[in-house]
Amino acid sequence: MRALLIRDLRLALRAGGGFGLGLAFFLILAVLVPLGVGPEPGTLALIAPGVLWVGALLACLLSLDRIFALDFEDGSLDLLATAPVPLEAVVAVKALAHWITTGLPLVLVSPVLGLLLFLPAEAYGWLILSLLLGTPALSVIGGFGAALTVGLKRGGLLLSLLVLPLYIPTLVFGAEVVSRGAQGLSVGTPLALLAGITMGAAAILPFAAALVLRINLR
Repeated sequence: MRALLIRDLRLALRAGGGFGLGLAFFLILAVLVPLGVGPEPGTLALIAPGVLWVGALLACLLSLDRIFALDFEDGSLDLLATAPVPLEAVVAVKALAHWITTGLPLVLVSPVLGLLLFLPAEAYGWLILSLLLGTPALSVIGGFGAALTVGLKRGGLLLSLLVLPLYIPTLVFGAEVVSRGAQGLSVGTPLALLAGITMGAAAILPFAAALVLRINLR
């Protein structure tokens, strides 16, 4: 499992499809929003939680089709499916690799982008915490979507259509945590729901993705 994780991390960094692309998209979105809605600090502070979470969601979406695509093309996925390692564990490791190369960098850079959107100082800790809890769910859900579309030519659009509705609860509760934190309100309920979504996705979706992969590889 460790060797598979290191291999996927190296492939992601060499291909450049997750690390740099997601960060660049996140940065561009944070720069374009003030240009589009105006530089008024009050307005930007109000919409900053939603904008940052939408940016993180779309940045994660950019590289989802690469989770299984490269392994499917070179035949590695067939070998992994017949290896003594459970396919469910393979799916979980690949989702983890996607989060490390895409989600984690977004978490680390989010405070800097919050400055561009005049995010209140009280919300920075909640922004980081919500992204740490929520972005793993984006990778796991995305892994399930990637398993559904593996082998399809130009399946990127279909993958987006399948995954985006499943992302909505994570987006809603993640943005709500940051918004309530900025206002000094209690964040316990949305934070617990966000953590529950991540834990539920991590517990169930690797098995569903492995089942779908076995069907697609027959």
